[in-house]
Formats: sequence, C-alpha cells, structure tokens
Amino acid sequence: MLRGVRGAITVSADTKDEILDATEELLKAMAENNNIDVDDVASIFFSLSPDLHSAFPAAAARRINWTSVALFCQQELEISGAMEKCIRVLIHWNTDKAPAEIKHIYLRDATRLRPDLIAKK
Repeated sequence: MLRGVRGAITVSADTKDEILDATEELLKAMAENNNIDVDDVASIFFSLSPDLHSAFPAAAARRINWTSVALFCQQELEISGAMEKCIRVLIHWNTDKAPAEIKHIYLRDATRLRPDLIAKK
C-alpha cells in the first residue's frame, strides 16, 4: 500500500544552509516518527514558498544517504497571505499502516498550517 506522509518547516532566511539544514531536520523527524525505512520510500516531492530559491531541498535527502529515492522539487503557487519561507514535503511511502496511523510532521512556524494534526501527536 502506498501512503503519503506530509510535513512542513520554516526557515528564517533564504540561504542554502538554512534550507538544507531545515529540510534534513524535517526528513529525519518524519522518518523517526513513522519508523520509515528508506528502502520503502517510493518518492518525495519538495516544494518551496516563492520567497525561497537558494537551494534544492532534495539535496538534503542526499546528505542523509537517501540516494535511491526519486526526488522532485517545485515552487509553490504565489498565493496572497500564504506562509512565507516554508518548505513542504510529501513522502510517498510503501507501508501497511492505516491512514490514521500516519504522523504528519509540522515544525517551527509551519505548525500553524495544520494545528489539527499537531494536536494528535
């Protein structure tokens, strides 16, 4: 069964180090909270808010040796009032877990995106 695991994190500045460090932190938290084995990951989509453009967040997955996973980066739509300096991640994961068992991870200011999911942790 293929399931989606969502997550998001914000950065304080548009720098390569900030983007890569935050993305790595988020990926590790998503994996740890869901017991994700990288061999069960089919692909990962990354998106950046329009104000971020200093690095590909997928490079953070390579830093943690997720080298056999298909990765894709994209820019979010520019929507008035949308969260700024935000990195979003969608992991496509092969698992037998039910949707209700999946822990979606939102860190830093991104907790405001889905407070309903944060309360379930």
